[in-house]
Amino acid sequence: MKPEGYMPRVVDHEVEECLKTFGAIEIAGTKWCGKTWCALKHGASVSYVDLQEEAIGEDPSLVLSGDRPHVIDEWQLVPRIWDYVRHEVDGTRGLRGGWILTGSSTPRIRGKRALANAPHHSGAGRIGRIRMRPMSLFESGESTGQVSLRALFEGRLDACQVPHDVPGIVNAAIRGGWPEAIDLTPAAAQRITAEYLDLLFTESVPDNGKSGETARRLVSSLARNLSQPVTYKTLITDMYGAEDDPERIITPPTVAEYLEVLERMFLVEGLRGWEPASRSKKRLVTKPKRYLADPSLVVSMLGMSYDSLLGDWQTFGLLFESLCHRDLNVYAQVLPDAGREPLRYYRDDTGLEVDFIIELVDGRWAALEAKTGDKKVPGAIASLKRMRDKIVGDNPKARVRSPAFMGVLTATSPYAREVEEDIYVIPIRSLAP
Repeated sequence: MKPEGYMPRVVDHEVEECLKTFGAIEIAGTKWCGKTWCALKHGASVSYVDLQEEAIGEDPSLVLSGDRPHVIDEWQLVPRIWDYVRHEVDGTRGLRGGWILTGSSTPRIRGKRALANAPHHSGAGRIGRIRMRPMSLFESGESTGQVSLRALFEGRLDACQVPHDVPGIVNAAIRGGWPEAIDLTPAAAQRITAEYLDLLFTESVPDNGKSGETARRLVSSLARNLSQPVTYKTLITDMYGAEDDPERIITPPTVAEYLEVLERMFLVEGLRGWEPASRSKKRLVTKPKRYLADPSLVVSMLGMSYDSLLGDWQTFGLLFESLCHRDLNVYAQVLPDAGREPLRYYRDDTGLEVDFIIELVDGRWAALEAKTGDKKVPGAIASLKRMRDKIVGDNPKARVRSPAFMGVLTATSPYAREVEEDIYVIPIRSLAP
């Protein structure tokens, strides 16, 4: 059932493994990121809920029939499908790989704030969940894949030369990781991004009981404050700063509700802070950074173009960090010892910050900074060393082991290389899982 022209995805192996483990799986993620094609690649038959929503709404059991694994596309349009699949899994001992559900939003499990037809049960233990994101540079063919994240954790990097032109990486960020946009010019691809955002603000957000205009203002503010751990008050001021009292228009609890909706739609993704002691309360009090699902969404919300980004390299630096966030999430989630949330960031009370921390369940971790080019590599390495020395140092009783590696992800460096022991320069167009 493999779709013609299907481009392999990093999560393909994860899908195969989960089908051997669970009675059903869900592939969830941003609209248009390729969930349906991925499901069809692994499925044997399919039901499209959006084409038969009325009939399926009357009798959700209709979508259970078909050769297995049976794909149920856009199941969240009829949320009760989840409970029907769960009951079917419960009723068949030893069932594996019966259904593949795809969804571009996650309905709340039944509770006081949930929709009336929301699922009653999370499906834990019965339905395996796989997060899918827009395509990484490796998946779209814009990374050579010569540097493996898994190999870096094992202490291996083969020095290599990679593409390093400025137009290539800028255009990759503008075009984004949408499968339908891979063969388009960046300008044409931005039309797809704009259409996605328009549909989200005019249809998807209102369908979730929220104002599309308020959501648009919030997402615009997140784009302007990209990669910053901003407070709700800062977002409110940015959204309605022209008003005398912005909090009369929208309150912090309401902003939190909107962010929850946008996260359930997979448009916004929080990056939580990392504190090396795994039981530290600081993990819970550090404000999350918030990224949009794809750098192209930031470009669209800011109304920027190739020429304007070239003229504002500081903004491109933040956009590049967003691209690294997307790709690292794609790669880190399939590492053998990855937990549910392997990617974090570090910031301490002195203001020392490291863009990305990858932590594995066995205690290994790595620290990465994102910089546009080689000129900023020495400063980035100095920051990485300060962080390492602060939390590990020479204390033999330190509860934190030394990092497996540290590195600087770069946009325009021509070479992947080791600059000091276990410290690397890694062009993003060389990286792969």
